[in-house]
This record gives sequence, structure tokens and C-alpha cells, in this order.
Amino acid sequence: MASVTINGRTVTGSAISIRGKQVTVDGEVVSGDDLPRITIEVHGDVERIDVDSCDKLTVHGKAGAVSVVSGNVFCSDVGGSVQTVSGNVACRDVGGNVSTTSGTINRR
Repeated sequence: MASVTINGRTVTGSAISIRGKQVTVDGEVVSGDDLPRITIEVHGDVERIDVDSCDKLTVHGKAGAVSVVSGNVFCSDVGGSVQTVSGNVACRDVGGNVSTTSGTINRR
């Protein structure tokens, strides 16, 4: 289980989803605020992260899979794939594929 900090608010969970401005952790809506910018920081291991749009997603731990439509991704080890349409990806070991349509990929 990971602690997730979204714009300064910390919650605990293993599955994170952000669709538009609605943040869901383990199936529970934790924020529906009109957030102009979204910064996500995960401490610990998380099964899956799905994000429509964020400024920055940082994972300090292992992730099962990461999918971001628009935003930069910084992570340690990922068991599955890392995908972003528009954004840079910087990560260590990835068990699946790493892809970005518009951005750079850096294996640290």
C-alpha cells in the first residue's frame, strides 16, 4: 500500500486514477476539486496508476503499470509498462514497454 500526495493532500491506496479533475484511490473519490495543476507523488508500491492529465507524476517505489495521457513520469521500477502520449518518461527497470508519442525516454 502506498501513500499518495496530490497537490499536498496525502491519502493511502494501491490503485490511483485521475480522470479530468476527479481523483480516485482504490475506487473511492478523494477529490473532485477544480485543480488548475495536478502534481502527484507516490511513496511506496502501487499496483496501477491511470492519469488523464498532470504536471508531474513521481513514484518513489515500484509500480505495476503507469499510464498518463498528458504529463511527465518519473519512477523507479515498473513491473508492467509505462505509457504517456504527451510527456517525458524517466525510469529505471521496466518489465514491459516504455512509450511516449511526444516526449523523451530516459532510463536512469
